[in-house]
Amino acid sequence: MTLELSFLPNVAAMFMLMFARLGTMVMLLPALGESAIPVRMRLTIALGLTLVLYPVVSRFYPQDLTSNIPRLGTYVAGEFIIGFAIGLSARMITATLQIAGTIMANQIGLAFAMGADMVSTGQQGALIGNYLSILAVTLVFVTDAHFLVIAALHDSFTLFPPGNIVPIGDFAKVALDTFSHIFTIAVRMSAPFIVVGLVFYFGLGLLNKLMPQLQIFFISIPVSITFGIALLLVLIGTIMNWYLGHFTEQLGRFTAG
Repeated sequence: MTLELSFLPNVAAMFMLMFARLGTMVMLLPALGESAIPVRMRLTIALGLTLVLYPVVSRFYPQDLTSNIPRLGTYVAGEFIIGFAIGLSARMITATLQIAGTIMANQIGLAFAMGADMVSTGQQGALIGNYLSILAVTLVFVTDAHFLVIAALHDSFTLFPPGNIVPIGDFAKVALDTFSHIFTIAVRMSAPFIVVGLVFYFGLGLLNKLMPQLQIFFISIPVSITFGIALLLVLIGTIMNWYLGHFTEQLGRFTAG
């Protein structure tokens, strides 16, 4: 009895191509690709997802990959490009929270309170933005929205089949639309703080004109911070619920459903 193992090189090649796409996406996608998750853990998640999805999406690859090495190299490059483009476009969605947090912090007098965002970017940012990032990741897992991220991993093989020409123009358009959209969403999220800030500082300017001897700075900063934090506590539920709707809508663009 002879054991036939000639299919193993082709299976290994398909697995490598799938891991190249999924691993790149997992390193960048929201929720699963946050910097707070160790790199080894993210690679382990990508490896597990590749094992799970292999029986489903292996049909998108030809059965003679190893017979043509230059073609295999083309497939590898295409998988990396597709994974990077989808992951980066989806990653920009989370930038909404840092932008909104910075606007809120500037309006309530906490712009000087900076800290490292250990969840998403690892860079310095406003503390309110860091808090919103932590809360958003928590809510994504609590509301099972991370299944939408996994769906985007699976549906990427349907939207962008392996071996086809990478649609660079489409990716550029999606990235540009997402980039411009996040500023609109951030301003809408922080709109109550902008309105309150305008009214508050207009009142301070008027008070300073009426009473020049009054030390406006020492009075305004504590009042502004206290009132701003109270306003954030009142609106945090509405803000994050609206952000989750935006998150699912934008990430849904990368699913086939």
